[in-house]
Amino acid sequence: MIFDTIANAERYAQLHPMFPQVFEYTKNTNLHLLASGRHSIAGDDLFAIVERVPGRSREVAQLECHRKYIDIQLVLDGTDEMGWKSLSDCHQPVDVYNAASDIQFFHDTPATWLSTPPNTFCIFFPEDTHAPLVAAENIHKVVFKIAVNASAE
Repeated sequence: MIFDTIANAERYAQLHPMFPQVFEYTKNTNLHLLASGRHSIAGDDLFAIVERVPGRSREVAQLECHRKYIDIQLVLDGTDEMGWKSLSDCHQPVDVYNAASDIQFFHDTPATWLSTPPNTFCIFFPEDTHAPLVAAENIHKVVFKIAVNASAE
């Protein structure tokens, strides 16, 4: 898991072949004007999901993980207090991993909470679980989904 400001995004470009495309997209697109929903950047290898949603409480938020995709969650407005815990420390699955939707939920509680204000992001890898959208206010964010096995050809 990585937490940083969008101003420092280039530091992480070498971690995955598609990360440079994500960071270029954030520089060259007015993210605030994107409609809610899915926006294709490189087919199923890289896409963005824009969310404008009311926040939820810590008690309602569930840890989740993904195996096929890495998430880069960039907050645009509001503060998303995201929970985090290492997947290896999660022992209370809600159900089995759903490969079709690339998600598994857990009853475990986060090991830590990250206050993620506008212009900051979290990168969650398959070995991370996260509980997003925790806030007392509305949250506007972009979640970039990067296929773990994608290459930038």
